[in-house]
Amino acid sequence: MTAKTADGKEVYNTERHYHTQATDCRTNKMLYGAQVKTQYIRDTALQPFETKDESFEIFLPAGVRTVDVTVSLRYEINKPANFIEIAKVTRKVSLD
Repeated sequence: MTAKTADGKEVYNTERHYHTQATDCRTNKMLYGAQVKTQYIRDTALQPFETKDESFEIFLPAGVRTVDVTVSLRYEINKPANFIEIAKVTRKVSLD
């Protein structure tokens, strides 16, 4: 998610990752590669047909009352640079 002022200056940028978390049962270290997972310990993935509410607090610089907020839902394949964009929404948000 990014927030930009009317002149294009980025004032906020964040990412949220949703995936299962697993371990190899020998250590407490979190593992993300399917080739080494032997036990799932927590599921933070997005589930089908379930809605998920998220909250973001954006602290705007002095004098800024309106920003363009863009939210993008992506499916990453192997690495962050390789992804499929599923949905992208842009809205103008104003404090007025």
